[in-house]
Amino acid sequence: MPEGKRGPAATCPGSTAAHVAANVRRLREQQGLSTYQLARAMQAASRPIPQSGVSRIEAGHRRVDVDDLVAFAVVFGVSPAALLLPLNDASTNDVDITGAGTVPADIAWAWASNERPLAMGDADPRVVIAEYRLRSLPPGQWHRAALPEPTSGAAPHESTGETP
Repeated sequence: MPEGKRGPAATCPGSTAAHVAANVRRLREQQGLSTYQLARAMQAASRPIPQSGVSRIEAGHRRVDVDDLVAFAVVFGVSPAALLLPLNDASTNDVDITGAGTVPADIAWAWASNERPLAMGDADPRVVIAEYRLRSLPPGQWHRAALPEPTSGAAPHESTGETP
């Protein structure tokens, strides 16, 4: 590819970008902010985005980079995950995750909350979850990666990791 040209993946927003756009609008409206007020709050957070930029983000016409995403999370007082996923965690609701495809919303939220990986595989689910947490946490938080205790004698369900 010639230098200076970008491929479709670099310029076309994916499903996660759509979730971010919808969540920026949702959180802005929930907090009673105008696009001008949100732009001023982003300026105060040292991540200036003009009012027109906020409007373009909400319309899905402007990409949000990771620094913008984190600044929005700080301004709104939420976790970055609250911007990345739809605000519905029902197991009957599917969420499209960029790079992973469609997964049940409860699994997507458990993944984003560092509770479990998106896919469990065939290994012991307790080991898979513990290894996921070890890879996802800094050493000072590894105590949170301890093997979860089974809740009954039943084997955990492959897709959810929960016991029936």
